[in-house]
Amino acid sequence: MNKERVVVLGGGESGCGSAILAKKMGYDVFLSDKGVLDAKYQKMLEAEEIAFEQGQHTTEKIYNADIVIKSPGIPDSIELIQNILKRNISVISELEFAKRFSSAKTICITGSNGKTTTTMLVYNILKEAGFNVGLGGNIGKSYALQVARENYDWYVLEISSFQLDGMFDFKADISIITNITPDHLDRYDYKMDNYIKSKFRVCNNQTASDSFVYCCDDDLIKKEMGFLTSDVQKLCYSIKNDISDAFMSGNDIIVNVNGKSLTLDIDKIKIKGLHNVSNIMASAIVAMLVGVNDDVIRMTIENFGGVEHRVEFVCCVDDVLYINDSKATNIDAVWYALESVKRPVVWIAGGIDKGNDYTLLYDLVKEKVHTLICMGLDNDKLIEAFEDIVPNIYDTGSIEDAVFAANESANRGDVVLLSPACASFDLFDNYNHRGEMFKSHVREITKQ
Repeated sequence: MNKERVVVLGGGESGCGSAILAKKMGYDVFLSDKGVLDAKYQKMLEAEEIAFEQGQHTTEKIYNADIVIKSPGIPDSIELIQNILKRNISVISELEFAKRFSSAKTICITGSNGKTTTTMLVYNILKEAGFNVGLGGNIGKSYALQVARENYDWYVLEISSFQLDGMFDFKADISIITNITPDHLDRYDYKMDNYIKSKFRVCNNQTASDSFVYCCDDDLIKKEMGFLTSDVQKLCYSIKNDISDAFMSGNDIIVNVNGKSLTLDIDKIKIKGLHNVSNIMASAIVAMLVGVNDDVIRMTIENFGGVEHRVEFVCCVDDVLYINDSKATNIDAVWYALESVKRPVVWIAGGIDKGNDYTLLYDLVKEKVHTLICMGLDNDKLIEAFEDIVPNIYDTGSIEDAVFAANESANRGDVVLLSPACASFDLFDNYNHRGEMFKSHVREITKQ
């Protein structure tokens, strides 16, 4: 049995799964979380007889590690991590660790926006086609926990830049970058180039037997492609031209992969917006690469209803639509949401600003938004950005007040759109919590 010591920092889904896998593989395991562990994860660790602490990081129990598996939410810049690195202790991600013990093929999807929708589409297509497939990474169950307890042949993994930063020897069989727009720059020294290179780590170690799928409409991706020296098979998709492997022709999506062609009727697809056309193209390319039948691809894509918290229909009351787009934590995501909406908009936005350039939204906001409801502990930057553009602006400090103000401001034929453009941590645990609270208050207030 392996007697090396693994220390896991962070006791959420990722950390708990990592600890269980490490214990199974014979490591001496210790988990440390500076916060309070969820009761669910505490019970899992106790059942596996894994030593852990919460509410603190005891350095003498951490600095004697051979390997540290770090939660993606912990920045490399903090003193604890810097001290670990100075001791030449390997600091890796859950995905890097889990891959060492799995021979399953991996489809790895990253991007500033669209990665969750694309991940779910690919997963659903493969599942419908009868593949023995798991879902993990930044979505679903811990990849490490599944490697420990399941026996899948394939994994579809949504991977954030934070997770990619801790991946070194990991190799994807198929990698996807949906797009790259400014996001999380506070973690990358406010340098866009650092963030771009983080995203391109999804291509690390790929060879000619692997595939890389990307959006060739994205100028940042195209520029970085010039530095990609791998001979990986490259396939691209576009909503702007027809010289790519997937493109639009009238109301059809045409996908050509390895000599085979697939046509999808956009009018038959439930999820709307050009951003979703891009997500569908990426998903269809992957499905064709792994040999899924055309009819299964077409049926699954046409029936796919979208992802929770991403332009999610909540309800319609008195001809006012309520849409939950809580997952829109950056400017580009909001742009896509506004582009897909065809009604006048009451827009709820705000939270922790990540260095947003709101000028990129000015044209769409001028065209569509008549009321902005600012929701956050500090709304000054948001108000200043739009005070000369949006006729009506309200400053609120809670989701309850924001929903009430939006309900009062909406007219018949409007849409109330929660699309924050900001992180959620000033008022909420995460974007899921924000979206759930929005839906709860919408349903409550619209009953009155």
